[in-house]
Amino acid sequence: MADSEQAPGSTQHSLLLDFGGRSESIAPGTTFVIGRGTDLSIDENPYVHRRFLEIAERDGIWWLTNVGSGLTASVASADGLAQSWLAPGASMPLVFDSTTVMFTAGSTTYEVALRAASPFYQVSTSWSAVSATDGVAELLSPMQRIILTALAEPLLRHRADGAVALSSIPDVAARLGWTVEKLERRVGSLCDKFSRLGIRGLSRGKDGEILASQRSRLVEHAVGARIVTAEDLALLDAFVAQDRVVVGA
Repeated sequence: MADSEQAPGSTQHSLLLDFGGRSESIAPGTTFVIGRGTDLSIDENPYVHRRFLEIAERDGIWWLTNVGSGLTASVASADGLAQSWLAPGASMPLVFDSTTVMFTAGSTTYEVALRAASPFYQVSTSWSAVSATDGVAELLSPMQRIILTALAEPLLRHRADGAVALSSIPDVAARLGWTVEKLERRVGSLCDKFSRLGIRGLSRGKDGEILASQRSRLVEHAVGARIVTAEDLALLDAFVAQDRVVVGA
């Protein structure tokens, strides 16, 4: 059970958590922990911190805090219009009615959905109708969209599972019919492009190497911001078919 700071009262302002079909109602006055051997336990993955993310209410607002030392989390509104990068030691308020939290530990990406019974902000219909990819989509070539979709394919196909193992770079390269070196160059260019747009966690080091954490961050951002969706899988399938569809590079 979550660590109780006071007796749970009404569920009017509770926070609802969903992870791969498992639902939890987090009551005000409690602290809910995601980690290993915690309220939402991910014991099978040794790369997950024992205490990684904490969810607690303060002054009527729910907060998400990264209490880990190495892992980061990508946090987005359900429509993808707002997204943040939660580094170790950072906190952020959960102000929208629905929030998606994604993080990668080892080769596995996890997705947790949070829904506030009484959100701090109500998103208007007109704002919700705006596409999260407006502006960004215009900056991506068809080939870059295919690459992002290929990197995120396991997550796009199995989002309801809550935990998905991302494909390795060699596996994605084989899926596209490319060499590993060619894919790494293209992924590096994508990281550079999003980094220039102000997306944190994608800057390459001095040697230009793309780390696994940067690749997973690229996937988390692309999926969380709805830059690529399950609808893009058809384009990927067409590209890798025997009669490859010719698209612009």
